[in-house]
Amino acid sequence: MCSKLRLGSPAPKIAPSSPCLSTLHPSASSSQRLRFERSDQTKAGREFFRVYILRSESHPDRHYVGFTENLEKRLQAHNNDRCRHTAKFRPWFIKTVVAFADRERALSFERYLKSPSGRAFAKKRL
Repeated sequence: MCSKLRLGSPAPKIAPSSPCLSTLHPSASSSQRLRFERSDQTKAGREFFRVYILRSESHPDRHYVGFTENLEKRLQAHNNDRCRHTAKFRPWFIKTVVAFADRERALSFERYLKSPSGRAFAKKRL
């Protein structure tokens, strides 16, 4: 079950066996981001592995695809000049997040999104 995070909405519940697409709008508050981050655990206590797409606020045509276990810290790293590939186009906001229970499937999906056909898929569908 997938849901978009909206202002005033409860944190989304994510099934542990399936990936879920969620979008955080740049105007989402930090408490909404934290609620989204905390809800990213399975009932067994395992954390999800996330593939994310960032969009630059200063250059809206620029996107970045990455993989992380901690989305909040990773976004801060992108926005605080700790990533040389994204420093030039900061600030960044989260466009799309896909959560996986399996690390290998998440890494495989990240590689796919970085391929030419994956970029076309993301542009059209995500």
